[in-house]
Amino acid sequence: MVPPVPTDDAYRFDGLRALYINCTLKPFPEASNTDGLIERSRSVMEARGVTTEVVRAVDHDIATGVWPDMTEHGWETDAWPALYEKVMAADILVLCGPIWLGDNSSVMKRVVERLYACSSILNDKDQYAYYGRAGGCLITGNEDGVKHCAMNVLYSLQHLGYTIPPQADAGWIGEAGPGPSYMDPGSGGPENDFTNRNTSFMAWNLMHLAAMLKRAGGIPAHGNQRSAWDAGCRADSANPEHR
Repeated sequence: MVPPVPTDDAYRFDGLRALYINCTLKPFPEASNTDGLIERSRSVMEARGVTTEVVRAVDHDIATGVWPDMTEHGWETDAWPALYEKVMAADILVLCGPIWLGDNSSVMKRVVERLYACSSILNDKDQYAYYGRAGGCLITGNEDGVKHCAMNVLYSLQHLGYTIPPQADAGWIGEAGPGPSYMDPGSGGPENDFTNRNTSFMAWNLMHLAAMLKRAGGIPAHGNQRSAWDAGCRADSANPEHR
């Protein structure tokens, strides 16, 4: 007999925090099509008790570079250290942005570079900083490239230490070539069943995974501690002195 499927109401994720970084090229208060898709995903999470926040990266003076604080490397100002605190306070990170020339926006690339800048920082288990967090992405545009952009973002997140659940991306593109964007009247974006399904599945899978990681205290530290490896103590070593 197939067990009954629990109703949505059986699932609450109070205590989880999700951060959406919108990598649109448009500063506030210009309308962002990516914001429209973010709001659909946010609504799923907030209905289940997740605290969410959206940051529009272009509104912040994020310096170029691959160090945690670029003011220590010649830049007069750098908003990244404050944004990094928001990243570290979140159990879920969703990178979101538009497609330009078939690729992620320049703002998206800068955010990924700055995440990379902090990836060698260690947590209290001597693991890399982003271990124990779930990551996903949302992509919008009116040209081809959703899957290419998502592959790049999700690879980057897992390489930096994030855990990626199944169906961790969602996106929308209109007709190839110049045409309406996601939030334009008549675009069909907000009503698109494929996009809405994937956005919902992504939100649920991120919540499920983040809750599992939180209950488990993150990723087990055995076999992935930088300090132990540097000290020569390696779990898979043939030398008994370094197991």
